Amino acid sequence: MAEEKHHHHLFHHHKDGEEKPVDAGYGGQNPSGGYGENPESGYGGQSLEEDYKKEEKHHKHLEHLGELGAAAAGVYAVHEKHKAEKDPEHAHKHKIEEEIAAAAAVGSGGLAFHEHHEKKEAKEADEEAHGKKHHHLFG
Repeated sequence: MAEEKHHHHLFHHHKDGEEKPVDAGYGGQNPSGGYGENPESGYGGQSLEEDYKKEEKHHKHLEHLGELGAAAAGVYAVHEKHKAEKDPEHAHKHKIEEEIAAAAAVGSGGLAFHEHHEKKEAKEADEEAHGKKHHHLFG
């Protein structure tokens, strides 16, 4: 009596007799790690150009989120600095919160910087794939 094992996955449920759901993963690749049979098309019939554009847009959104996080954390740090000056009884607590907010602002700025470069790389990969390669002579 060999019993069939049922693997329970957190998100990808399927009933017996149905096809298993396919997880495209990041970047439009299929589960085997490569693109479909046609090298000119990405996952799900999208062209590689659409994949590059989608990736570029994704990094642009994350860059903007990093910028927003840096601004918000910076404003909160200034707010806590003001509270530390106005509330000497709890000044130490406010100074600590100011430092934490400042660290969060630096981290968010780093995320924005990182995503900016990821966006540039996606754009360069798109241009390179479509014959619009620019020769960078000075950098």
